[in-house]
Amino acid sequence: MISGCEACGSKTPVLQTARLTLRVPRIEDFERYAELIGDPAAAQYIGGHLPRAGAWRRFLQMPGAWALQGFALFSVVETASGRWVGQAGPWRPEGSPGNGIGDVVHPDAWERGYAVEAALASIDWAFDALGWEEIVHCIAPENPASQKTARRLGASLRGPVRLPPPSHEVAVELWGQTRTQWQAGRAVRG
Repeated sequence: MISGCEACGSKTPVLQTARLTLRVPRIEDFERYAELIGDPAAAQYIGGHLPRAGAWRRFLQMPGAWALQGFALFSVVETASGRWVGQAGPWRPEGSPGNGIGDVVHPDAWERGYAVEAALASIDWAFDALGWEEIVHCIAPENPASQKTARRLGASLRGPVRLPPPSHEVAVELWGQTRTQWQAGRAVRG
């Protein structure tokens, strides 16, 4: 389900799933975001862990992207508790190999299926609202958890790619699917 942002009075989307609310990041999300970005294991495949000041700078990327391009990663919140559990959604930084769907989940929310649930809603929204014809996921070859998520979403491995600087030396594989492939398999995925 998609609705508008009641608090800000705009057409900013709010997506609802069975257990999650996906919305534009808010300042109150930062504490848990800083915990996630400060955790070496949790931040290993998203640019590495950062101290609090670095986490603050990275946190501001998503609200900025929402303001300037009209999309970015959503904050993912457990609907029942109101607890911030991560980020997921469309993301297209300069020089990206495609229209990306990314996700990251706070370590205390791992193994609950939140990444897949949030990505399903995000992909539907990206195809429907943004009109994208294809989505990709850039995944480190040594990241089996994200590879498993990509497979569950119906993506297939397309091969190695290079990201733009400053990440150009990081090994990344491109996973993806077209709108047609997504629609053909959507009923199976949930």
